[in-house]
Amino acid sequence: MNLPKKIERTPRETVAFLDKYIVGQAEAKKSVAIALRNRWRRMQVPEDLREEISPKNIIMIGPTGVGKTEIARRIAKLEGAPFIKVEASKFTEVGYVGRDVESIIRDLVTIAINLVKEERLEAVKVKAEAAVEARILDALVPPQTIGGPGFKLEGTGESPGREFVLKRLREGKAENDEIEISVQKRPMGGHMEFFPIGGSGGDSMDVNIKDLMNQFMPKPPKPRKVAVKEARKLFLAEESEKLIDPEELGFEAVRRVENGGIVFLDEIDKITSKAGQHNAGEVSREGVQRDLLPIVEGSTVNTKYGPVKTDHVLFIAAGAFHLAKPSDLIPELQGRFPIRVELHSLKKEDFVRILTEPENSLVRQYIELLKTEGVELEFTEAAIDELARISTEVNESTENIGARRLHAVLEKLLEEASFAAPEMDGQKILITPEYVNQRLGEIAQDQDLSRYIL
Repeated sequence: MNLPKKIERTPRETVAFLDKYIVGQAEAKKSVAIALRNRWRRMQVPEDLREEISPKNIIMIGPTGVGKTEIARRIAKLEGAPFIKVEASKFTEVGYVGRDVESIIRDLVTIAINLVKEERLEAVKVKAEAAVEARILDALVPPQTIGGPGFKLEGTGESPGREFVLKRLREGKAENDEIEISVQKRPMGGHMEFFPIGGSGGDSMDVNIKDLMNQFMPKPPKPRKVAVKEARKLFLAEESEKLIDPEELGFEAVRRVENGGIVFLDEIDKITSKAGQHNAGEVSREGVQRDLLPIVEGSTVNTKYGPVKTDHVLFIAAGAFHLAKPSDLIPELQGRFPIRVELHSLKKEDFVRILTEPENSLVRQYIELLKTEGVELEFTEAAIDELARISTEVNESTENIGARRLHAVLEKLLEEASFAAPEMDGQKILITPEYVNQRLGEIAQDQDLSRYIL
């Protein structure tokens, strides 16, 4: 996995990237682009100043379905950065305790481990595949049997050399041959998890001595027979892990979280406490804010890969703020989110653009899905305009769920076509305004129906 070079990416280029996938919301895109560039700038300043520069955390304000989560997710993908989305309101649920907020960072480290591991696996792939080929060849033609008495190639009566079998293997002619293998799977991570006494780990700390012993002394694998194609997958996983240093893997994952991690705190408005109110719910919400405060301000969280400092993790909070406002957050937490941007509700014109402009547009997705069945799907401009109109009206008359409404509308529109597609090979479906109204018109006009169906 080749990560983009930060030095080559300006805020303008970041916005241009986001424009490929997200319609509108220029202000929010600009804010996150600057936040990303500031991360690179921080790494260029003198080291004694670097630790003093805090990330400019962001609060996105806007209704559901307007692109808040998608903006955060896309910039994380662009950066190749560890990214986690967490609903802040979940920490008010019964059964959660304050220190559970630290699980956000532990989960982020796990995501970073997977990111780094994927890169390392790609880097050692060629070397691992060579080792796999050698193991399969030895299983097909054990070296000690070559030329031995009674050794014949099945069906020919000839004694094959390793070159002959290797050629057959590389040509894919041996994929269904059975071989006997033994695969020893070792845990990726290479070390055990310890937390200081007192439970700063936050999760269940029950110690199972049997499990700990199994980590050091795994049971020997039992030989079994599998096809070469299956053995190839098992051997590749084993050989790849042999070539990856688990300690370096953990070190790099922690480094990426500390310097590039992104935490998206959704529904932040649902943990606000309104001034002057002190009922149980308000107290619980304020408690969650105070639990979140240390990791947003900068603290150290113990993980099985080592301590993780959150001082330079970028936090992006988001909420609709219909019944509250950012100033209802406790002052200390407000101060940690200096950038506030408003995302606007989507209009009909936005829906038209969402359906057609992005590289992964919904219209293109459905065209490609039905193409797999040999069905040609085509939308007229007028049909797309009608779909946008219906989606806008349903959002206005029921719950406004933003662009997510388009998913429900399109799925209902193409329900019959998707069902019959396997029997329509070679046919063309033209989506016109008449087609749209025939399948959606009555539902869209009936508010009770649209609440349940669209």
